[in-house]
Parts: sequence; C-alpha cells; structure tokens
Amino acid sequence: MPEPLPELPRIDDPARLGTNLKRVALAAGFDDCRIAAAGPPRHWQRFEDWLNEGCHGDMDYLDTERSRRRRADPREILPGARAMVVVALNYFQGTPSPPPADNDAGAIGRVARYAWGDDYHDMIEQRLRDVAEFMHQQGGEQRVYVDTGPVLERDFASEAGLGWNGKSTVQIHRQLGTWFFLGEILTTLPLPPDPPENDHCGRCTRCIDACPTAAITGPREMDARRCISYLTIEHKGSIPEEFRRAIGDRIYGCDECLAVCPWNRFARVSHDAGFQLREVLAATPLRQWLEIDDAGFASAFRHSPIKRVKRERWLRNVCVALGNIGSTDDLPALQRAIEREGELVAEHARWAVAEIERRHPAAAAPIDNSKPKDSPRP
Repeated sequence: MPEPLPELPRIDDPARLGTNLKRVALAAGFDDCRIAAAGPPRHWQRFEDWLNEGCHGDMDYLDTERSRRRRADPREILPGARAMVVVALNYFQGTPSPPPADNDAGAIGRVARYAWGDDYHDMIEQRLRDVAEFMHQQGGEQRVYVDTGPVLERDFASEAGLGWNGKSTVQIHRQLGTWFFLGEILTTLPLPPDPPENDHCGRCTRCIDACPTAAITGPREMDARRCISYLTIEHKGSIPEEFRRAIGDRIYGCDECLAVCPWNRFARVSHDAGFQLREVLAATPLRQWLEIDDAGFASAFRHSPIKRVKRERWLRNVCVALGNIGSTDDLPALQRAIEREGELVAEHARWAVAEIERRHPAAAAPIDNSKPKDSPRP
C-alpha cells in the first residue's frame, strides 16, 4: 500500500515545489514522476499525420476538430496551464508459467498483462487526485488524466524525461522497461521542466520483427487497423479474416512488441497486488467462456479493464482463439454459439468451426452453420 501523503507547507520557490511534488507522487505509490512544459509536444505533427492517413481505424473520437486542437496544445484544455506532470506506475508481475495449450478441460486464452488484474484507470486516478490535492494546496488549478483524456501522454512522457517512445511507439523506461502505465496532471503551477530523455533503441528492431500482424509499419509508425490490441479491444465489428490466424490464442490485447524489448531486463516486479493475474483468466477454458451470460461476464470482470469490451466482443475474440488453437472437443460449444448468439459472435464461431475442421478433417460433420440474423437467444 502507498505511504500516507506527507503534509507540506506552501512553497513559493518553483524548484523546491517541483522537488516536493515528486516526493508526494512517490509517496502516493508511483514509481517515477517527471515534469514537462505545457505546450505543443515536439512531435505532435506525427499524430496529425497518423489521423490523416486513417491509421486510427474506427476510433472516431480521436479524429474531431476539438480533439485534435486539444491534443496539439494542452493549454486548450486548461487556459493558463504551465506544466504537465507525468507519472509512471509499474504493473509487471513477473513471468508466470504459461497456461497449458490444451488439457482435458480445453485450451486457455491469453490476455495482455495490463489487464490481468484490477482496472488501472481506477487505481491511478485516485493516486493522481491525491497528488493533485497537494498541488491545489499550493495554489494550482489541475486536470487529471489516465489514458482517456485528450493528452498525447507518451509524447509528454518523453518531453518530461521519463522515458522515450520506442520503435513500437510504446514508451520505454530505463528501470521499468515497457511494463508501466502513464498518468498526467495538467497544472497552472510554475513547475520547472525536466530535460527530455534521449532515444536508446539504437539499431534494435525486435519489436518490429515480432509484431504478428506487421502493424508496426516502420520505426515509430503504427497502423492500428492491423494491431491485435486494437482488433480485440477497440474494434467493435468483425475482425478481418486476414488477421484472425495471426491473433493465435490472444483474447484481449497483445504484448508481443512489449515483451521482446531488451530494456525489460531491468524490469522489477510490482508491489501492487491489484495487478496480479485473476484466477478466472488463468483457469477458464476458452469453450467455457461461450456459456457465460451477461451477468456472469459482469461478475467475472468487475473492476477489470476487460469489462469495457462487453460480452459480445469478448465472445467474438474467444471464437477466433478457438479457431486457432481449439480441438474437436470445442465444436459443440461453438455450434451452440452459432445457434444462440447474435451475428457478430455467430460469424466468428462459424469461422472457428471451419478452421478446426480444416485441421481435423476426420471430425468434419454435416453441421448446419446457417443461422438467421434475428434468431432469438433462448
């Protein structure tokens, strides 16, 4: 548990204020805290170009005039803003033994590490508000953000010297590697900025080479429309067939570009128990997820970031994974999904059945894979 925040008097000297602010952030439980000037980050034009090229897919909330304006200059969010405080929170839980690829109960799917435990939005926001309260006592006006606000957080992390944007576009930290969350506090306090961090990727291209769908189209260039994290989380429709096999056993997100980064040799295990792997993720076979109803899904992922995809997209992802690693024992569950679920899930279940039967021709049976779109669920 984080230590209680220290009670500090009002400080008029900006340098001392910045130093004490960092102490408060560390006492709140963050692993690092740096400061950048509140202005357009140096590489904000890259974001504009990325949007103009359509690489954001159907994340339309990014591509509005208001969003573009506010991300280009945070002073559009908070008039009079002078500094952006950037914090890092380590979520690395070590390297547990991978789940068995198959057993009597069926194959287990993989989930990105950041979603193993409790929702990081809730965990970080409360700590940020504790720090913001100290800043308020110092006379500042603040805005707090955790991943959801109009802030180019990785660019500001680089500006603040917390880390640098790797060739995968993921932020890298000297001591934490790639396994950490970012949070921001935009403030009117006159905090002195830290020097930016240099790039330390060198000639390494491991993240580019490891991407299963070639979503990293060049150094620091990401096409979200090809990214497994986007396809399994942000994307609301049918997953394009060209990417389904590359998704493998992943049912929520992807860690490939993070996991191969050589800077992870310095990563240390987080002391936050809230980030530990949930038993339901470690032990539930893929085909068992196909039997879960809305109430069961809500119960399984209470206080989890996975709840944001809702049950339908979760089952869609499960069907793709079953198509890739499932066995003939999974066919009955997939057939029930075809008969009971809406067309989004049913389409992916039909694809999974075809993939399993392709791998096991002897198991192919005259199963009726047709289903009217308006078939009621029993």
